[in-house]
Amino acid sequence: MKPQHKALLYNFIGFAVFYLPAYFLIQRFSWFSQIWTAVAAAVASSILSPKFQSVRTAQGQKLFMSWLFLSGVREIK
Repeated sequence: MKPQHKALLYNFIGFAVFYLPAYFLIQRFSWFSQIWTAVAAAVASSILSPKFQSVRTAQGQKLFMSWLFLSGVREIK
């Protein structure tokens, strides 16, 4: 699998892991309408989820991750 495809897949999975619980928690504990619940969960998930990116280096394509809770950028092997 190409690193670009892995980055896209990992970004989706990371977003979904934070989106689903956030959606149900916001829906349960707030009085937002359904569309605003989805928007609030999407914003929270975008901030909290890790970001993956494929970068072309001298050694070839590599996959890197940055996350709010970890300092710096890390290489994914």
